[in-house]
Amino acid sequence: MQQRNLGPRSVSAIGLGGMPISIEGRPDANRSIATIHAALDAGITLIDTADSYHRDAGEVGHNEDLIARALRAYGGDTSDVLVATKGGHLRPGDGSWTQDGRPEYLKQAAKASAHRLGVETIGLYQFHRPDPLVPYADSIGAIRDLLDEGVIQLAGISNATVAQIDQANEVLDGRLSSVQNQFSPAFRSSFTELAHCANLGIAFLPWSPLGGITHAGQIGARHGVFQQIADAHGVSPQQVALAWEFALAPVVIPIPGASRPESILDSIQAVDLVLDDDELTALSNDA
Repeated sequence: MQQRNLGPRSVSAIGLGGMPISIEGRPDANRSIATIHAALDAGITLIDTADSYHRDAGEVGHNEDLIARALRAYGGDTSDVLVATKGGHLRPGDGSWTQDGRPEYLKQAAKASAHRLGVETIGLYQFHRPDPLVPYADSIGAIRDLLDEGVIQLAGISNATVAQIDQANEVLDGRLSSVQNQFSPAFRSSFTELAHCANLGIAFLPWSPLGGITHAGQIGARHGVFQQIADAHGVSPQQVALAWEFALAPVVIPIPGASRPESILDSIQAVDLVLDDDELTALSNDA
């Protein structure tokens, strides 16, 4: 498995997004754990989660608990696995999403996440989404304090603009390790943030890199160029999408979600898919 830098850490060039195994339509726990184990067996060393990845009220941290359980049950060495979690975005349990960027809340949430993950220090903690009711610098200040106190090893942000990337990096004294924004063949408006991260040497983690749970299987139908190039290589259009994304810049680390071992094993093969310049240009120009 190819490696990429995430701050001072090296991780696999592709990560596993944990959300599909905890929200609506989630599989049973055994299949979820089998999916995580398949990713680990294949060499994935980055697993993305959040305390808000759950379905029902009263089960905050469901995904974190599930990942911790899978890591404990894994028979191999997991010392090089980086678990990235997030706080500041909440699901009340009625299908809606809310924000809470208050510094006191973020500090409490990070410590609760560490407890669920069974670690003293979280590998990567990311501010999940800006709270319009709280100054952004105040929220990031809480992340800085967590970093300084050793509660977290690396600091990141999610759903951020270029201005917020710069502000966060300033508040963190140049220690911003990652930015996690939505980016996929169908959603390219974060390309500006991707390019900015490349210029700064900050890891860019596309979330929903295949278009999300409902659209991941439709890449070939929605984007003909992706299907044509997939056919030419004898691979899936999903592999082409991921290979295109991490070819955009050396800081890009896609984190496709998966609820079946077969899905993540298909995604992993994208790491070895080599696309030529003409193919990459065609994919980038496909709207």
